[in-house]
Amino acid sequence: MAATPDRVPAPVPPPALVRRARRINRTLAARYPDARCELDFTTPLELLVATVLSAQSTDVRVNLVTPALFALYPDAWAYAGADRVELEELIRSTGFFRAKTDALMGIGRELVERFDGEVPARLDDLVTLPGVGRKTANVVLGNAFGIPGITVDTHVGRLARRLAWSAQDDPVRVERDVAALIEKREWTMVSHRLIFHGRRTCFARRPACGACPISADCPSFGIGEIDPTKAAAMVKG
Repeated sequence: MAATPDRVPAPVPPPALVRRARRINRTLAARYPDARCELDFTTPLELLVATVLSAQSTDVRVNLVTPALFALYPDAWAYAGADRVELEELIRSTGFFRAKTDALMGIGRELVERFDGEVPARLDDLVTLPGVGRKTANVVLGNAFGIPGITVDTHVGRLARRLAWSAQDDPVRVERDVAALIEKREWTMVSHRLIFHGRRTCFARRPACGACPISADCPSFGIGEIDPTKAAAMVKG
């Protein structure tokens, strides 16, 4: 049987690349001291549900939906026995609401039947739940349980390639490559910092290179606006 990407260790990166990656992480930590998960939650289940809803949506939109959702569905048993029409209406504005309803009801049933209604704190268990992949699992582990995990969303994948931390497109392989560069204790926070940077400065179409705090360490510097004044005007937040 072929090994899956997450079971294949990353090649040992050159020491210079490790030093540069960790220096970038420290610089981003100074730039974004408030970097965090931008989904609102108070329990592991709430974060799991919010993260499922965030697929093809925005954190802002999800945070508008979840207060009413969490009030009506406080535990796994509530999702397992949900009224489909009611649940669909509550989450409709997040997009793909039928598939997300399937996932939430399925998650509720699985949690009740297999985990006594509690969200498991193991990646291998989380990824067996309906609609839950490694990205969602790592969000929950890192932010609800304090277990380090690298969340490879579109921002993290894009920045990892721009920074030459990974040459891969597959999120699992990107996760593997970044994990080989960054200290384990920093995995969750480096994900938040890259997401913040991707949303605020290192945009997909035209990054604000001239206002980037890591420009001296970025091998992709110059692919965007390099004029400092114009770049500064592009930066969000």
